[in-house]
Amino acid sequence: MIRRTWHGWATPENAAAYETLVRQDVFPEIAAKGGAGFLGAELLRLNLDDEVEFMTIMSFDTIDTIKRLAGEDATLAYVPDKARALLSRWDARARHFDLRVEEEA
Repeated sequence: MIRRTWHGWATPENAAAYETLVRQDVFPEIAAKGGAGFLGAELLRLNLDDEVEFMTIMSFDTIDTIKRLAGEDATLAYVPDKARALLSRWDARARHFDLRVEEEA
């Protein structure tokens, strides 16, 4: 399993709208493009002094599934125009980690 991580930042005023967009549009769109190889996604939020940092962690079965989303260069960030309108900045590239140990409670 591969975990894809990515960060984006928004103003406090845009943070709630960004969360809604991710929940209602972005994650479902990624799930549709990834098909059965898309195994899930999480959105994490960190409130900072003057901005809000978001981190996504998405799970995929193989790098080929990620390429269906991001294109041949699998590290390119997938940031739809609607998300770009709400974010003040974002990572241009995602990082991929091979899952080695997972412990369930």
